[in-house]
Amino acid sequence: MSTLSNLPEPQTPQAPWALFLDIDGTLLEHAAHPDAVVVGDELRTLLAGLDLQLDGALAFITGRSIAAVDHLFQPLRLRAAGLYGLEHRLTRDGRVEAADEPADIAALAGEIEAELASADVYIERKGPILAIHTRAAPHLLKRATQLVEQALSRLPTGYRVLAGNAGVELMPLDAVKGAAIRRFMQQPAFAGRRPVFLGDDTSDENGFDAVNEMEGVSIRIKPRGPTTARHALAGVGEVLAWLGTVSERNGAGPAALVPR
Repeated sequence: MSTLSNLPEPQTPQAPWALFLDIDGTLLEHAAHPDAVVVGDELRTLLAGLDLQLDGALAFITGRSIAAVDHLFQPLRLRAAGLYGLEHRLTRDGRVEAADEPADIAALAGEIEAELASADVYIERKGPILAIHTRAAPHLLKRATQLVEQALSRLPTGYRVLAGNAGVELMPLDAVKGAAIRRFMQQPAFAGRRPVFLGDDTSDENGFDAVNEMEGVSIRIKPRGPTTARHALAGVGEVLAWLGTVSERNGAGPAALVPR
């Protein structure tokens, strides 16, 4: 594994290529509450242009639900894997393959909400995934992690705990970004292209592994420790600048911010 200090910045990908994007910490700065982030028209225009250039071979790969992504980026609607790949929209205008919240996860969410009743902790219920955000209360991260780890023994097999930069999540074992990327790469818009994936957190490492196996381009944003990514960018600003440069070199014209 490597760290930011010894990873090169990525070059402009050679065609044909496909683009996979994490959102929080990659395209947008993190906020204490997931709903506090704002998407500007400049970013929407950039993404619409890249989607046009790539003939639709662009997809979000995110821990957010697809409904939340659509709300955030409206009216722009792109292909997406939500909830770490438990939800998919494989075509621009296709249906969303959604994931429901199991009863045992709903009950656990209620218990943890009671235990960590604080305005500084946000507990996000995302179908079969339970996320505890402690960015505004870092002193509670240890306790939040203990609660979800203790719950594993009471849940059906097939769940795991994933610690992030500022929170912890409980999720099914099959909620992995690498599997989502592999599924997209089998779709007509992506087949035969070289995958490029940008992400910033531990949950993105599985995606980097998948992209590396496909001889693609893996890019970690602001690594805080070891990573399997082969390239790095220092922050969100650098990501947007790099994507802008890529778009210019690919000759994208103005793109309308409407679903296609």
